[in-house]
Amino acid sequence: MIHKTISELAENITPDLRLLGLDVGSKTIGLAISDSDLKVATAIDTIRRTKFTKDFEQLTAIIEDRRIGGLVIGLPISMDGTEGPACQSIRQFGTNILARLEICIAFWDERLSTSAVQRFLTDEADMTRKRRSEVVDKLAATYILQGALDSL
Repeated sequence: MIHKTISELAENITPDLRLLGLDVGSKTIGLAISDSDLKVATAIDTIRRTKFTKDFEQLTAIIEDRRIGGLVIGLPISMDGTEGPACQSIRQFGTNILARLEICIAFWDERLSTSAVQRFLTDEADMTRKRRSEVVDKLAATYILQGALDSL
């Protein structure tokens, strides 16, 4: 089920389960996981996208292995607050998951999440471009999930 708010999502999952944050891009899906108290987000992995079926299989394995009760999917809303084609694509991704798996989903405004993470990695962590490209998606997922958790 798609919930309108993170609060609704949190109310509809079993207390001992976790949330999985997704930063869905055209080439990769960054993943982050919450603790069972829904307080802290931690980066876990990046999935290289292929076809939805294979992406879904990888997500399902993580959901089962890590006791995930809900998904927080980053929604790339435009700076003016409108939803364009990228948002439609992400919403369809969520709908496709629900067609195959019964799980709670909420979308979270991810404006500037990747930019904030890249700025941090460049300015504070002084990472090389190659290393940044390896970690930026899962850290963006962490940024998205932590924002959602903080709103609780």
